[in-house]
Amino acid sequence: MPFTSWRGLVGLVKPTRRPGSLEELVRMLPEGVGLIPCLLNVRGGTLEEFKAAPPFYEEQVKMLAADGADLIICSGTPPFMLLGRKREAALVRGWERKYKTKIFSQGMTHANALRALGVKRFVGASYSALQNEIVVKYMTQAGFDIADMRPIEVPFDQVGQLSPEQVYGHIKKMCAGVKRFDGIYIQGGGWRMTPIIETLERDLGVPVMISSAADCWEIQHALSIHEPVQGLGRLLAELPAPKPPWK
Repeated sequence: MPFTSWRGLVGLVKPTRRPGSLEELVRMLPEGVGLIPCLLNVRGGTLEEFKAAPPFYEEQVKMLAADGADLIICSGTPPFMLLGRKREAALVRGWERKYKTKIFSQGMTHANALRALGVKRFVGASYSALQNEIVVKYMTQAGFDIADMRPIEVPFDQVGQLSPEQVYGHIKKMCAGVKRFDGIYIQGGGWRMTPIIETLERDLGVPVMISSAADCWEIQHALSIHEPVQGLGRLLAELPAPKPPWK
């Protein structure tokens, strides 16, 4: 059964069933944008789970396209970043042709948002050594210079228990040892980061990008909406236009 919303309908496929970034995204979205969330069941955050995930994403993509979604975001960076930029793009573009719907992986939304902010060299944070390794390789392929990126090691099912203040301290410590960077990249949707975005931006003087904000930014541009959101950092306050990949 097709559904409609007056400013557009978004399908969202998330890899886990835990709360956090989904609620953040719902609060960020402009009035009139509909959201249909579909939740997979990744629980351990293992390499085997990430590698096995794409076919399960496609099942949800197929249903969301049938529901009339104007845009589908496949959330969760590792399952797609593991493919590398070229294979990821081929997979997503193939789904777009097959299901006749605009689709982004979350790796794409992250890279697109960082470029829109003018970030070329960033300091980053993740929540496992495995994810850190996957993200560093992917973002290097995407043309970014990574000044430093380190995980806060925590069991996958306990990521949501990390406080924003803990992440703030982790990032601040890394930045103290880096001479030059022009952005902060907080990877992953398992933790709640909205309370520290503007504090980090003021204290460090560079833009900060988090997963849910990148999704909101991509959704607004894909649906031709321009409704700035205050209090959540420069990406949503300024809504910069997309930029092409770095040469």
